[in-house]
Amino acid sequence: MKRIKYITAILCAIIFFACEDDLNFPPQSIISSNSMWKSPGDATGAMHGMFSQLRSVLNDNYIHWGDYRSAFFGDALGSQIAFQDMYNNTLDAEDSGTNWSGLYRTINDCNLILKHVPEIEFTIQEDKDFILANAYFVRAISYFYIARVWGDAPILLSGFESDKQEDMYPTRSPVSEVLVQVASDINQAMGLFTDDDAGSRKVGSKAAANMLKADYYLWMAKTQNGGNEALQKANTAVDYVLANSDYELLNNYETVFRNDDNQEIIFAINFELNEYEGGFPADWLVAVQYINDKSLVENPIPVGSHQQWTCFTTGYETFLYEDPNDSRAKVSIDSYDEVGNRLFRWINKYRGDWADGTRFWTSDIKIYRFAEAILFKAEIENALGNQATAVAELNKIAKRAYGQDDYYAGTYSKEELDEIILDERLKEFSAEGKSWWDLIRFGVVFDRVTTLNGRENEPNILLWPVNNSSINTNPNITQTPGY
Repeated sequence: MKRIKYITAILCAIIFFACEDDLNFPPQSIISSNSMWKSPGDATGAMHGMFSQLRSVLNDNYIHWGDYRSAFFGDALGSQIAFQDMYNNTLDAEDSGTNWSGLYRTINDCNLILKHVPEIEFTIQEDKDFILANAYFVRAISYFYIARVWGDAPILLSGFESDKQEDMYPTRSPVSEVLVQVASDINQAMGLFTDDDAGSRKVGSKAAANMLKADYYLWMAKTQNGGNEALQKANTAVDYVLANSDYELLNNYETVFRNDDNQEIIFAINFELNEYEGGFPADWLVAVQYINDKSLVENPIPVGSHQQWTCFTTGYETFLYEDPNDSRAKVSIDSYDEVGNRLFRWINKYRGDWADGTRFWTSDIKIYRFAEAILFKAEIENALGNQATAVAELNKIAKRAYGQDDYYAGTYSKEELDEIILDERLKEFSAEGKSWWDLIRFGVVFDRVTTLNGRENEPNILLWPVNNSSINTNPNITQTPGY
């Protein structure tokens, strides 16, 4: 994907967004609305810029929002104060992950596409529809994160191009309204994506939109009292994906993470050498200076470019290795005890590429893959009371993991099966930005996360505070109650 920056010049002057100095993009010329929006090429460039901005947001926040509060991560060879508030669920308004400005910049990119692209003449209507569909898709993803991370939040739909526009100082809308906006955007995207093939898997598609829809309606069913109506909508969405022959469950779990262009991937955030490399995996691997015997570098110890700040807890490692036949465990976390030195442990996913003595962080962030469609199906069917169907789906994942047919062969209650499905998700998607949302959705976050034991009555403890910069620059933004 070409690295094309599209952010209007005025956006960083709008004080609501509290723009950061470093957007992880090099200086490039800014295109004004007067010279932009003339041709299909302009629209395509804006779409790629939108995905670049989303990538910048999720580069670190994907793992911060989705995993670091789940009690599965902790200090490694080094320690990072910026992460410890997440590990311990003692967040404050200056912590990493509390600034929503990047998501609102992404949303502004979406809004401008939706405002201007309909006026551009395209030779092929499907090309225009594809760009518009992706704008709705990315806006839905952005607001879905905002709703789950902060709850109440501003809903911006017009697109800022001038500091003279109204709504320069928006207020926080109720989370229920934010979630309604997510549903609306998903439906708009679904109506514009065609029933085509998987494409690059690094932009939106009909299947990716259906995965988001299933994710969203499972959240609504289990955390927002959406009931069977929401479950049925999730079921319809996931059935579309499961019936799509462009996607499949790979036979080898490790291959999913060593080849970014495989058929299990439904939607991923693109990272490439000499284009844009990832961030958070650099915190997981061992720095080469800690290894005495240099013959062990990459054989078997993968090394990183700086201090290893974080790794899985020993408790989570034990959980992942609970069944010695589980082929996922070694792909998730591996270790090596160097004689006369120390035991090294590292998270084994998203390793990127090693070349000429340098680690390049080029592994894509895998937002949705086919394995999740299968586990969504198991979760939905169990919630609907169809335990036998749920077990059949669950065993598809277990077959690859354990190499055994009918691994789950018993008769289970709904509650027992929910626990099994959750455990399989926590093993299948370790370090994939899923665990925090899973623990909340299954209703066990206060039981399983030790730092949250007995804290059910603390207001909004599962939400995040709003960064002080957003509050200081917009007098209409109030702090999340409880922080």
